Amino acid sequence: MKKFLIVFLLFSSVAFAQNLNGYKYAMVPAKFTFFKEENMYNLNLLTKMYLQKYGFETYYNNETAPDEFVISNCNKIFIDVLENNNLFTTKLKVIVKDCKGNVLATSDEGTSREKEYAVSYNLALRMALDNFGILKSHKYQPSEKSLGMIGEPLRKEIAQSQMFSKQYNVIATENGYNLITVDADYKIFQIFKTTSNEIFIANRDSIFGVLIKKTDNWFFEYYDGSVLKSELIKVTF
Repeated sequence: MKKFLIVFLLFSSVAFAQNLNGYKYAMVPAKFTFFKEENMYNLNLLTKMYLQKYGFETYYNNETAPDEFVISNCNKIFIDVLENNNLFTTKLKVIVKDCKGNVLATSDEGTSREKEYAVSYNLALRMALDNFGILKSHKYQPSEKSLGMIGEPLRKEIAQSQMFSKQYNVIATENGYNLITVDADYKIFQIFKTTSNEIFIANRDSIFGVLIKKTDNWFFEYYDGSVLKSELIKVTF
């Protein structure tokens, strides 16, 4: 009986992961319910960047998106974050739902005891996302129906963003690095370490965003109003 239960659980786990692999898109709220402002502490942007890293084409719920994303709610997963803080600890869980509101997956709780809210919320959310195995193992596998549309022009990410290429020199700091452009047309670009070696909190001229690694290249991604901008950063750590 015990052996049967183990086999059943393993089969269920594989089937569940394959179920998420059927989703190409993810929707992230522009504002989490426990905050009054959009993208508070850059948590929504951080969530979006992680989902993109895990292979989902991701949009905010108030963002202009392609027709394929908008035309059906059931071609995407819906992401939410739940707060369960106490006096000394920030505690966050990431929830994945389908178009009918069914919970498909829940992350382990990410926690932080940092006193500064911006740091504590970021660390707790990163912990939850870094350890969310079902999302990390996502590999989109289109259905036969979607394969029939493969001849249609593919939307490129650059169509929704602007990309620039700059070469940077690197100076190590206690919490990350300072990047300085070779041609000196930018001020110092500060980046700060996170629990992931492929994601940094980034600040350039009071523009906050993330520095994220995609297929061996680094990109500085941030919002200019409602426009997502993506800059190719030529840097080696």
